[in-house]
Amino acid sequence: MNPKRQSPPTNPLESLHPILAELNLTSLARGLSSLLDQAERAAPGYTEFLRQALEIEQAARHERKVARRIRWSRLGPDVTLDQFDFAARPDLSPNVVRELCTCRFIEERRNLLLVGRPSTGKTTVARAIGHAACRKLYFVLKIPMVEMLEDLKASRADHTFRKAFLRVTRPDLLILDDAGFSHLDRDASTDLFRVISARHRTRSTIVISNLPFKAWSELLPSEPQAVAIVDRLVDDATILRFSGKPFRTPREVHGAPIPEEASPTPEIPTASPAAP
Repeated sequence: MNPKRQSPPTNPLESLHPILAELNLTSLARGLSSLLDQAERAAPGYTEFLRQALEIEQAARHERKVARRIRWSRLGPDVTLDQFDFAARPDLSPNVVRELCTCRFIEERRNLLLVGRPSTGKTTVARAIGHAACRKLYFVLKIPMVEMLEDLKASRADHTFRKAFLRVTRPDLLILDDAGFSHLDRDASTDLFRVISARHRTRSTIVISNLPFKAWSELLPSEPQAVAIVDRLVDDATILRFSGKPFRTPREVHGAPIPEEASPTPEIPTASPAAP
């Protein structure tokens, strides 16, 4: 008795979906029906149809890679320069900032230093550049400088220092927020020096600071070490100065004004050549 033959599927797409799933072409499987409908109307050549089919999968895989890099980066929700008010920062060139979003400075392994008063848009610009880097499939990590140093300190206790050190030295772009926010002890300043030295001329670092770098010698226990760190940061770097009124303002103010000194606009000193 001959075995009963299975009848072919009434819809040819039914036989394609298992094949596409086995090849892990899941996005193409989801978009194939729509693509075939378009092909019936436009009648593209075989090569053009294959290109369109593969581009569906390619675009979806690219978006998944971007999403993974953004999750790992700790950048938060997507930020673009369209959300930044350049009119409030007339001394900051929009063309220069938009050029930085091309990420050419990452290819050149140069640093970017954002210095100025609080609430002037430094972190917003840094995040926009970070998101642009993720979209170009660079590995990015944004972390407050104090948190990074605390993680390195804690890693010594459980013998995972090498892993923690590689986490902050391997990304194509490291964004250090709130740099110079608090005084550092000798161990923390040594770890900061090691991180900056390891990334110098090999990876790009963005430093966001409210303080001028000439004041960093007051935050670190060793002035020579402060000079060595700053020298490596400013070496061939791009510096953006943020001045003007803060974006964050109170809704209401009651009572008589309280006299207080105006905060000076941070300045970047000319650094001496880095020590070998």
